[in-house]
Amino acid sequence: MTGRAMDPLPAAAVGAAAEKEADPQAADLPTPQAVEPQVIVQRAPAPSRMQMPQGNPLLLSHSLQELLARDTVQVELIPEKKGLFLKHVEYEVSSQRFKSSVYRRYNDFVVFQEMLLHKFPYRMVPALPPKRMLGADREFIEARRRALKRFVNLVARHPLFSEDVVLKLFLSFSGSDFLPADIQAQFAISRELIRNIYNSFHKLRDRAERIASRAIDNAADLLIFGKELSAIGSDTTPLPSWAALNSSTWGSLKQALKGLSVEFALLADKAAQQGKQEENDVVEKLNLFLDLLQSYKDLCERHEKGVLHKHQRALHKYSLMKRQMMSAAVQNREPESVEQLESRIVEQENAIQTMELRNYFSLYCLHQETQLIHVYLPLTSHILRAFVNSQIQGHKEVSPPLLRMLSWPWPSFFPDALPSSLAARWPATLERFFSGVGVHMEHGAHPDLLVSFLAKVRIMRCPCDSWGRREEQTGTVCLPEGFEKSEVKPAELPHPVAETRF
Repeated sequence: MTGRAMDPLPAAAVGAAAEKEADPQAADLPTPQAVEPQVIVQRAPAPSRMQMPQGNPLLLSHSLQELLARDTVQVELIPEKKGLFLKHVEYEVSSQRFKSSVYRRYNDFVVFQEMLLHKFPYRMVPALPPKRMLGADREFIEARRRALKRFVNLVARHPLFSEDVVLKLFLSFSGSDFLPADIQAQFAISRELIRNIYNSFHKLRDRAERIASRAIDNAADLLIFGKELSAIGSDTTPLPSWAALNSSTWGSLKQALKGLSVEFALLADKAAQQGKQEENDVVEKLNLFLDLLQSYKDLCERHEKGVLHKHQRALHKYSLMKRQMMSAAVQNREPESVEQLESRIVEQENAIQTMELRNYFSLYCLHQETQLIHVYLPLTSHILRAFVNSQIQGHKEVSPPLLRMLSWPWPSFFPDALPSSLAARWPATLERFFSGVGVHMEHGAHPDLLVSFLAKVRIMRCPCDSWGRREEQTGTVCLPEGFEKSEVKPAELPHPVAETRF
């Protein structure tokens, strides 16, 4: 029968069927009750067992009327042919006893007969009509339908077969096919969709690898940059005589550069951490998803090159045999050669039907694996979230070292040097300044933006059009808009930036 789910059966019937399956001869003989030394175990007879008659056990206590009244089964031909590749006819089998109507094909009758022969080898199992399909005109199909009807009625009215669970399944089970009719079209659409997803994610993985690699390379460059600053700061080459006047300035600058190497080492460490984090949280997850998609592509190729290809070859061979048979019939060859060719065609039909079942099962597995791919699709949001969080965290961690560099005690010839009273609280002041102009540092403002505000543009002027302008009367420094006025001694003020060009 076709691969469909079975209806639940009574436990007693299932147990009896299992006992018969283990011992075919036991299906024809009554089982004596087992008696233990102390406890007598009484077992209820299975309903499918033939009970011992009250009289002579050699006599059959059934009349013809009783056998005919057990069941009447109708077998009608369904006009529409079915089948994935090799078309076949189906029959509607209706039982008065079970009040059921099911659909069966010829192969289902074959399986049913084989099970009866296996379970009841010493009982009269009726024969089936031939399967011959060549020249299967309407007369042959009708004759086979009548023969199948006789077969199933003889089985349904047999004293032993009529009580067997196999007959009940054959006449009453009406499960539907697992696969939809358009499974081939669904497979083609799903394969194209997943192929496009694979190509896009392959490109995303390559770009993510480049981003993580650039972060690691940036870490190496920052570390070398800091080491070179340290080398300049540690240089002990004596100054020439003409530079003796600036020796103190050069010494202060070397000391500042040497101290900055520590900050650049910290920046390098943060950049390396970001690169490693993106490799683990982004690149690896993309590789995981790509491996899953690649396995699906391999499965599709195995399906097409394996089961489907063999199936198509078998169909091609079958069509050649049919043409040879038609040619032999036209040329009036010997009956023996025609019968041999016909038997070969029947064997090829059996092989095609077996491959068709394998193809159905392969499509069923592909249908399940396609759903598994869609279960993994939400992993995309996790990957993107990990990438964004890595970028935000990386900018947050590199901002403090850069801000500390801005507040470093540079020599006084730097035009944007701060008063000593402001240097200690310069990071907080800078943060308030950028907050006043709409740049929120706490959300990871890029360090390059902060540096460009201070080093490439004349610092934003306040309404009085100057930065750090002395007000002799009050002794205050005029800061950009958004800053509070700070009480500073005039001697601590830097050179006015309004007079400086960068």
